[in-house]
Amino acid sequence: MGGELTRGPDMAGTLPGAEPRPAGTPRIVGIVWGLLVLNTLGSAGAKTIVPLPRSLIQMVTMGSLVAAFALALAVNQRLRIRASAYVLLLTLLLVSSVISSASLESGTGALFRCFRLTLFVGTLWLLSCWWDGSLAFVRYHIRAYFAVLASVALGLVVSPGKALPDLYGGRLVGALWPLTPPQIGQYAAVIIGLTMLLVIGRRTDRTSAVLVIVPSLVLLALTHTRTATLGLLLGLALAIGSLVLTSAAARRFFTWAVLCSVVAAVGFASALQTWFLRGQSQENFSSLTGRAKVWNALLAAPRTTGEKAFGVGLGDKSFGGLPIDNSWLAVYNEQGLIGVILVAAIIIVLGGVALLRPPSLQRACAIFLISYCAIASYTEAGLGDASPYLLHLALAASLLAAPAQATPLALPEAPRRHVPRWARRSEVT
Repeated sequence: MGGELTRGPDMAGTLPGAEPRPAGTPRIVGIVWGLLVLNTLGSAGAKTIVPLPRSLIQMVTMGSLVAAFALALAVNQRLRIRASAYVLLLTLLLVSSVISSASLESGTGALFRCFRLTLFVGTLWLLSCWWDGSLAFVRYHIRAYFAVLASVALGLVVSPGKALPDLYGGRLVGALWPLTPPQIGQYAAVIIGLTMLLVIGRRTDRTSAVLVIVPSLVLLALTHTRTATLGLLLGLALAIGSLVLTSAAARRFFTWAVLCSVVAAVGFASALQTWFLRGQSQENFSSLTGRAKVWNALLAAPRTTGEKAFGVGLGDKSFGGLPIDNSWLAVYNEQGLIGVILVAAIIIVLGGVALLRPPSLQRACAIFLISYCAIASYTEAGLGDASPYLLHLALAASLLAAPAQATPLALPEAPRRHVPRWARRSEVT
């Protein structure tokens, strides 16, 4: 989301004193985006085929973030940045996180997480000069997460037992890199949705789309991730709905999707219910797999005024040794009410800008990403720290940015040549 929030559409969108945005997007920018994806994969998950020490995984993920920042700085040596309300709000969230973590109530690890978030936000600032509303970052996003899913599929082929362990109820996990079912489901749902929108907008061929969508759908089904599935369906419905009035392809896709959904609901109701419940009891399902108990305990815990305002500092998104699994409560716990307000402002600002944009493929992709993150925030944490969700929203912000206009070069004025008076008279005559 660029400077159009505070400037008119005729402005270039760069900060005062900044140089014009360089033409084109260097290939190294795609590498930087891929490194950011690698950093947000995390270090906790299932047991892998080859045991990987957590210290090694953290070294790889943190090293990828440092490399991403260094490469972004190398490709943007003149520090060209573009005004972005999204990254500005993230910067304010970072400041709030540093204030809350300074007390070390969550341990020295809180300061390390603040340093990580600083590099993450700094890298987004350095990349912002290439946010021009194009689909370049959408393709980077799809390629990076498809590579992650390819490693999951390879682990499933090499060791089905490790990839579908009983510990996770037979749900698909990462056997080569420790990834949990919700992570895999999230990555699959996001690239499925983006690829479908590219097909509707005729920005990719159907063969390439099938090679991405079909394997991703299989992996999503094997994860049994309800949040990712609902986020995909509702996000696509909103995104395609934004194109219905202006795109015949969107209308055809929407019609066929409704028909297929009705047939599936009628013909496969029992199978869909079994898949959705995952063998859980009604009580366990109603308590959101035990999440509600953790949420109630977190809200009932006594807090000082400072903890209510700023939180206890960045942590591992857990309370009482159990995962919080809710972005809003995790932010409230770690960054307080100020953090909740800033995260809500991010969603509201991005959503408001998307609604004000004229119908387009870029707008539809942004609506899908914003909707997915908003839906997933109810049962997944990540909106308050460096995570895939912040990358999804960064991609949405890049799609909502107005194209930066090239600034014409100011040519030096040619010196006036003195013309004698007699020559002027001869020209007149």
